[in-house]
Amino acid sequence: VEEAGKYDNWRERNEAFADSIKRLTGENYVATAEQADAMELGKLYAIQTTASTTEGAQYVYCKKLVKNETGERPLYTGYHSTVSAFYYGTLIVGDQFDGNFDGYSALDTNIPLSSLKEPTAFDSPTTFAVASVIPGWTAALQLMRAGERWMLYIPWQSAYGSSGNNDGTIPGYTALTFDLLLERIVE
Repeated sequence: VEEAGKYDNWRERNEAFADSIKRLTGENYVATAEQADAMELGKLYAIQTTASTTEGAQYVYCKKLVKNETGERPLYTGYHSTVSAFYYGTLIVGDQFDGNFDGYSALDTNIPLSSLKEPTAFDSPTTFAVASVIPGWTAALQLMRAGERWMLYIPWQSAYGSSGNNDGTIPGYTALTFDLLLERIVE
């Protein structure tokens, strides 16, 4: 008997994962800053991304874990377009592929809002430009406020697409999950 490979039926499994999140999200769409501020903690929402595909509009699905109504929002370009963040990125099977703290994974369905895992003194945030990340991150970041923490569920179309990332660590057709804490806006 041949053992099932970790990446067997990868596209189908990743699309099924994204479809299940989409079903749970329902018709909860966020398109404006006001709508982002009104997001209920722990509830799923969809934000349209700029990913260009022949399959129509693409979305990132997100769940706000921590809100900060006074934090600034990053911009796509220009001043305030660079941010500092803590993040934990996992594949649908829960394996971490990137990150700078031990956050929640794709397998964590019940995240305790009252006592969240937090970055430790040994963790350091990463600085990056809002325009230089995958479309799913860019779309969410522009609606996040500094000090907020969101879970992001990004279908492959708004992540690294059908070809995966440049160094081969993320295969094509991979849906990504991130626990993202927007620490601050750098410049």
